[in-house]
Amino acid sequence: MQNIERLMNAKTPFLTDGGFETWLFFQQGFSAPEFAAVVLLDEEEARAAMRRYFDGFLEMAEAAGTGYVLDTNSWRAATAWGPKLGKSEGDMLRLTKDAVSFAREIRRNWQGRVSPILVNGVVGPLGDGYAPDRLPSAEEARRMHLPQIEAMCETGVDMVSAITMTNIPEAVGVADACAASGIPVVVSFTVETDGRLPTGEHLGEAILRADAAASREPLYYMVNCAHPDHFHPALSTGEEWLGRIGGVRANASRLSHAELDVAEELDEGNPEEFGRLHAELSRALPGLKVVGGCCGTDHRHVGCVSQHLHGKRAAA
Repeated sequence: MQNIERLMNAKTPFLTDGGFETWLFFQQGFSAPEFAAVVLLDEEEARAAMRRYFDGFLEMAEAAGTGYVLDTNSWRAATAWGPKLGKSEGDMLRLTKDAVSFAREIRRNWQGRVSPILVNGVVGPLGDGYAPDRLPSAEEARRMHLPQIEAMCETGVDMVSAITMTNIPEAVGVADACAASGIPVVVSFTVETDGRLPTGEHLGEAILRADAAASREPLYYMVNCAHPDHFHPALSTGEEWLGRIGGVRANASRLSHAELDVAEELDEGNPEEFGRLHAELSRALPGLKVVGGCCGTDHRHVGCVSQHLHGKRAAA
C-alpha cells in the first residue's frame, strides 16, 4: 500500500503507456481476434515487442524522475470473452495470471531506475468498449468480473483499473468485486465527442452516481478513449467532482468512436498538440495523478505530454 500512497500524494503525475492495442496491431503488424492482445502472450515474438514497448515508456519515467503505472495486458481477458476467443475459462484465467507475471518481470528489470512502479491489473468491459450492446446490472458485472480480479490478486497486482467503462452499473460492479477482493480500484470512463458516456450520462453525473452506489469508492476516476477536445469543455464547470478525476488517457484522433470503428488506417493526430492540450487539462484537474494515452497514441505522444508536465522527455 506504500506505493499507492506515493501515487496518491505525488506532486507531479505518474506516467503510464499509450495505445497498447493500436500500437501492436496497426504499427507492429500483430493480429488477434476481437482486438484481444492478451492471446499474444503465447507468442514469443509478440512478448519481445511488448517488452520494447513498455521499456520505452519506462525510459521516459526515468528521465522525468517520476513514478510509473505499469498496465497488464488483460483488457479483454475476462472469462466472459473466452467463447469469442476460442478459449476456456481456465485458459482466460491462465492468460490473466501470465499478464500479471509478465508485468512483474518488467518491473523487476526497472526497479533500480524508476520508483515506484505499480503493477496495474487492467479489466475491460464485458461488451464493446465504444458502444455497449447490453448493459449488465451491477451485481451481474461484479459476478462476471470477479474471477479475473481474483486471479490478478493471487498473482500480485498493486491495484486494478477498469478501463473503457461505458456505463455506470458495470463500473460499480467492478468496484464491488475489487472491494470483495481487498484491492484498490480505479474506474476509467469512455466518453463520446460531447463528453458524455455512450449511455448518455454526463461525466460528472457518472462519477457521483458510481461513488454513491459502490460498496467502496474507487481511488479515483479516469477519462480515456476520447480526444481532449471531446471532454475538456465538461471540465470547465469548476464543480467538486472534478477533484475525483485522477487520470487521463486520451485518444490521438478527434474522430468519433463510430468513425474509429470503421477506420482502416491509424489516425495518429499531432503529438506536439497532444502534449500542449494535456498542459491545459492539468490546470483544470487539480487531482491529476496519472497521464498516458489511448487509441492511436504511442511513445511520441506520451513523450510530449511528459515534456509539458515534467519538463523532460526521453527519446522515443
